[in-house]
Amino acid sequence: MADKRELFRNIVFKAINSYIQEKGIVAEAPAEESLHVENPPKPEMGDLGIPLFVLAKSFRMAPPQIAQGLLEIINRDADPEFGTFLAAGPYINVKLNKAGSAVSILRKIEELGEGYGSFNSDGKRFLDGRKVMVEYSSPNTNKPLHLGHMRNDALGESVSRILKKAGAEVFRTNIINNRGVHICKSMLAYKLFHEKNNDTPESLGIKGDHFVGQCYVEFDKYSKEHPEAAQEAEEMLVKWENGDPEVRALWQKMNEWTLSGVKETYARTGVDFEKLYFESDTYLLGKEMIQDGLDRGIFYKAEDGSVRIDITEAVGKDRDGNNQSKVLLRKDGTSVYITQDIGTAIKRHDDWQYNQMVYVVASEQIYHFKVLFYILKKLGYTWAEKLYHLSYGLVNLPSGRMKSREGTVVDADDLIDSLHADALKAINERGREEDVGNPDEVAEKVALSALHYYLLQVTPIKDMLFNPEESLSFNGNTGPYLQYMGARISSILRKTKEQGLEPDAGEESLKLLTHESEWALIKELEKYPSVIEKAANDLDPSLLAVYLYDLSKSFSSFYRDCPILAVAQDQKTLAQARIQLAKSTLTVMKDAMELLLIPYLDRM
Repeated sequence: MADKRELFRNIVFKAINSYIQEKGIVAEAPAEESLHVENPPKPEMGDLGIPLFVLAKSFRMAPPQIAQGLLEIINRDADPEFGTFLAAGPYINVKLNKAGSAVSILRKIEELGEGYGSFNSDGKRFLDGRKVMVEYSSPNTNKPLHLGHMRNDALGESVSRILKKAGAEVFRTNIINNRGVHICKSMLAYKLFHEKNNDTPESLGIKGDHFVGQCYVEFDKYSKEHPEAAQEAEEMLVKWENGDPEVRALWQKMNEWTLSGVKETYARTGVDFEKLYFESDTYLLGKEMIQDGLDRGIFYKAEDGSVRIDITEAVGKDRDGNNQSKVLLRKDGTSVYITQDIGTAIKRHDDWQYNQMVYVVASEQIYHFKVLFYILKKLGYTWAEKLYHLSYGLVNLPSGRMKSREGTVVDADDLIDSLHADALKAINERGREEDVGNPDEVAEKVALSALHYYLLQVTPIKDMLFNPEESLSFNGNTGPYLQYMGARISSILRKTKEQGLEPDAGEESLKLLTHESEWALIKELEKYPSVIEKAANDLDPSLLAVYLYDLSKSFSSFYRDCPILAVAQDQKTLAQARIQLAKSTLTVMKDAMELLLIPYLDRM
């Protein structure tokens, strides 16, 4: 059965066409998909509504007048089983038939299960045929993942899951930044402070990425007293690019230490990729492209010997009104960051030809991606039009911004360990050790829920302050609260089954669900497909986070107002209908939680 929103939109669309013909209006009807279906702010105004402001100019009428005219046309042959139509100022609204809507919505959820939310009214997936490559995480092999990476990883993984839910074919990639002067700084510190002792992560009893990150911090401290250290790191990079065996061997060893540690964190947080790309493999291709562009006159050699491109067309003139340029190769011929990005972009499109490429990278790099996309277009790659920068704001701490070179970052592992410990403490203090099964496993899932939901509930572009204590609260808009609601519904379904009550998706049963709290919950469930569609198109998991919290609150109100186990004996059918409603809610909740990286718990 078609989605109620789609049916309503189609009814209004047909009425608009009839209105144009009957009134002799010299105007074209808007495209059906452009009619925006909204939820009126008050129940008495209806369940669905469409604003008519878009018609006012072409129709040369006030929207309330258009609404009255459409209402007359719709009511000529309106189906009472669908609902009651009304004109509410500049809106045409409908109060849906509760019984009939409950049947269609809950039966659809029962039929589709985890597939509910993926399809439009024609039974097709929203993004069917779209191939999307998503790049996220992009760690450096001179330090462990930190809190900023956690927001990046959560966004990239969640967006990938939402796109896949909406029907897109998704290819997740990760560029490992494993070369450059910052890597050489860690290597130089190792040679200065650890090589003589043959120190390894194993011998020191720490994760590989943490050990290499420690070396990076040590270099920063050392360089403040030894200014020549920066030049030494630059010289080591030149040796690396020239294939110096000793430098390459140390580089390989330290890269393996870091990557093994980072992969442990990925496994812990549920982040995964179809393919890892390494800057060391792609920067040479980038250099080839720079030489090609230089030969074709797209780039030029500056007086200092560096290779550059004029980017004024992409970013405008500088404050003094001068043209702006971007260095693509240093005067010594070594690469800069954008060099490898050019090579990586070309290689990836050759590997997997996409309809869309999404770079999940912090807003600090907005300028970088403007320039990158511009360069690729100038090189003649038409697919550069399909590139998109999903920019997200910084994650700050109460103490200020994180600086890895000073050792003031919040390492991802340390943060999750801290959240885990606090969650475990809460379980023990409540005496829930036996009830939850394995307290340690539950604490880990609560920690991940707290972290991921807190990071994803904020619109990506906004900066945010991460508050660990708030994130772990079991009350309010948090991941643990959503886990608690899922566990609560699971407990209800277990108890009803123990008493011999099973869910009933029969028409006569579901028609009994007419209480206002039942109806409010059913309407929330009905929204799920439209939320998935918008979150996928906008690449914004926060829309789904808002929805999931609203759904949980609606269920809480329903369970408060509509008893299941306490209904009278002669109302067994109503109880079974309410169990079906609870079951449907849990189906949608579990699916949405998976998309937001929130582990589901059936006991808490």
